[in-house]
Amino acid sequence: MDWGKVIYVFFSLMSLTSIAGFLYEHTSVALFVAASLNLVSTFLKIGVRNLLSAELLASSLVADLHLIPAFIYVEVVGNMSWAIALAIGALIANLFSMALVLIESSKSHEEY
Repeated sequence: MDWGKVIYVFFSLMSLTSIAGFLYEHTSVALFVAASLNLVSTFLKIGVRNLLSAELLASSLVADLHLIPAFIYVEVVGNMSWAIALAIGALIANLFSMALVLIESSKSHEEY
């Protein structure tokens, strides 16, 4: 078992599920946790040298650029509806990222 891949996929899934948690319970703490986990996931994707590594990093950066402004909208502007809209965009980017992880994982199993 490749523990590096386990940690990498773990943080990707935690990022996805924490965004879903924010969409269920609209609190700034949930949004902060989602943004933090997504940043960790992004940093882990920087060193990856896989078939779809550029697409994975790009989708994670898109999610970051949705979650960070969403947190600013909640804390500074006080507009929760914009934060929810941006979080939905981050959720879609993370769903795309997880689809890429599944595709890449199936491709690597074909090579064995």
